[in-house]
Amino acid sequence: MLSLRLFITFFFTVAALAISSCAKKETKSEFRSANGGKVYGGSFVYNETTDLPTLDPVQIGDVASHHAAHQIYELLVDLDPNTLQIVPELATRWEISPDGLTYTFYLRDSVYFHNDVCFPQSEGRKFTAEDVKFSFERACNPKTQTKGFWVFKDKVVGANEYFESQQALEPKVNEVKGFEVLDERRFRIRLIKPYAPFLMLLTTAFCYVVPPEAVKYYNQNFRMHPVGTGAFQFQEFKDGQYLLLKRNPKYWQKDPYGNPLPFLDNVKMLFIRDLSTQMMTLKQGGLSESYRIESAMRSEWLTEQNELTEKYKAEFVLHRLPSLSTQFYGMNCKIKPFNDKRVRLALNYAIDREKLERYVLKGEGVAAKKGIVPPLTPNYDTSKVKGYTFDVQKARQLLAEAGYPNGKGFPEITLQLNAGGGRNLKMAEAIQEMLQKNLNITVNLLQVEWSMHLESIETSKAPFYRLGWVADYPDAENFLNQYYGRLVPAKLEERSYPNTSRYQNPKFDELYEKSLAIMNDAQRNALYLQAEQIALDEAPLLLTIYDIDERIVRKDVRDYPVNAMDRRDFKTVWLDRTTAVAKE
Repeated sequence: MLSLRLFITFFFTVAALAISSCAKKETKSEFRSANGGKVYGGSFVYNETTDLPTLDPVQIGDVASHHAAHQIYELLVDLDPNTLQIVPELATRWEISPDGLTYTFYLRDSVYFHNDVCFPQSEGRKFTAEDVKFSFERACNPKTQTKGFWVFKDKVVGANEYFESQQALEPKVNEVKGFEVLDERRFRIRLIKPYAPFLMLLTTAFCYVVPPEAVKYYNQNFRMHPVGTGAFQFQEFKDGQYLLLKRNPKYWQKDPYGNPLPFLDNVKMLFIRDLSTQMMTLKQGGLSESYRIESAMRSEWLTEQNELTEKYKAEFVLHRLPSLSTQFYGMNCKIKPFNDKRVRLALNYAIDREKLERYVLKGEGVAAKKGIVPPLTPNYDTSKVKGYTFDVQKARQLLAEAGYPNGKGFPEITLQLNAGGGRNLKMAEAIQEMLQKNLNITVNLLQVEWSMHLESIETSKAPFYRLGWVADYPDAENFLNQYYGRLVPAKLEERSYPNTSRYQNPKFDELYEKSLAIMNDAQRNALYLQAEQIALDEAPLLLTIYDIDERIVRKDVRDYPVNAMDRRDFKTVWLDRTTAVAKE
């Protein structure tokens, strides 16, 4: 018991030091009145339990990086943070040709990049169509270590040729022909064939717009010295301690009352790995919110009806909603023993997901008994796909057919998961026990830092691994692309993203590709369902749970949009400090 107290005290002390150190750098706030009873000033402080691998848009493949980047950069089109509908951002409007092959965007004339030393006199210049072309071509260039080529691969005219050419010492193709600058305020994209959810793809992190001056000036350091057009700009980053962003005084957008956005002076991201310490920090006033609730502290904070207890009702608000997010364990289909679908199916049938839901999650998620596409995905009827039941007899039979009767001869396998403990570790320990009991196989657990975790998964160094997929956009296609075989490189050691399991099935690919050309939602989703069933029948992923997002927020936080994608946008957030504001 003493060691546990020392452990918690240590982490809480580290968190306090991070807050104290960060406070020295943040902009000093003086709360001031705004129209509509709102208030300018203050800091919003939140936490990530993983590290921050990169803030270079084309390299972003994790939630923590996206949360931060979304405050710094902007897109041609975005998702409304409340409704998740496509809305204009850097583009005021767009036109799609009748044949679905040409997208023309009309750009804003009042948007400037952040002031930064990469520009002459450190004065951020006006954003233009050339910046869009530059940014999108970076996503198609292997030299940038891009994870986002899939957004344009096989879709945009010249994207494949450009990607291939850029791998040579002397590239012969120096631009993507389908990215066209018509003039400073008009940008056009030409597609090879119609792609129904293409606008949705443009809302991913890979499509944030960056200035070439910053990429050139900071070079490799650009990944941690971002420059964009967003509501907040980079101030300072201390690895493992904090990221500090400050208000962009030149930001173009206003709220319905005519107030220039944003309201906050600072946004701070801390890196407290332990969830219980995160909640203790919230309780002590060091955080504005706690995303997720530590299981051991759940009864203190929430009732059996999943409402805040009387102890915390006066100071906090609970946001609780199903998430467009699925947790799973990936199995690399190119590496033994996972190259045998009978093994993969056996593992899926050996897991009691309902037991995980009741005794491990305790309200934090629901059993993933269907497919990878979570419930509530728009226009997608998940009841029409057949997932995995808990069936020990079937699991054992499949394993025996694969040549491992009662687990005999089955190699010890390692399940790799990201460090940080909490729910992921508890689930892994429960599944480890289930596989031992039900299949007589040994699973070792290995925790590694998040950036190393992603790197080893994508380059086939971790054949069995834990991941989760939070929707980049609210369409079933965004989940099914993890089964799309054409995203898998020829060589095992080459980076594979987002299809990290390297699953390939020509029939799936055929249905998936056919669906993408259909503009009618109902017809397109009918083909999605057929394709998903093919993948489920071959089980490249061990599906575990569909997330329920829980967030405890301080009551003085106002206009904080909460959505099923945990897509965070702090530009409208303000702190209710009316008593601290001097009358004008």
